[in-house]
Amino acid sequence: MSMSDPISDMLCRINNSIRAQFNRLDIPASKLKTNIAKVMKEEGFIQNYKIIKDNKQGILRIYLKYDKNRTNAIIGMKRISKPSRRVYLKNRDIKPFLNGMGVSIISTSGGVMTDTSARNENVGGEILCQIW
Repeated sequence: MSMSDPISDMLCRINNSIRAQFNRLDIPASKLKTNIAKVMKEEGFIQNYKIIKDNKQGILRIYLKYDKNRTNAIIGMKRISKPSRRVYLKNRDIKPFLNGMGVSIISTSGGVMTDTSARNENVGGEILCQIW
């Protein structure tokens, strides 16, 4: 069965794993999902990630980040650009999300990056999701 929105599926699986307080989760891998996980690790929302090779497309294993009170680093996530409605922003239209407390993940011609990186490099693109 094909999936119409794999990014939304990834965010739902992360959200469900957080609510169940799992330490890690496995999702089908792709280059875009791996790049999103890389940005999430750089911003401190997840502890780590790795790609496990198999005979199919591979598995992306994400290790979730908790503090000593088992509070997760991710408070919420929202998918912005959807297959039914794509959202593109020019570099001058990219604004800080939650006054810098959250991160918008943007797919640009220079790769997947945060809103701050996109503003610094003067590139626009498709806004994939927001994480706070």
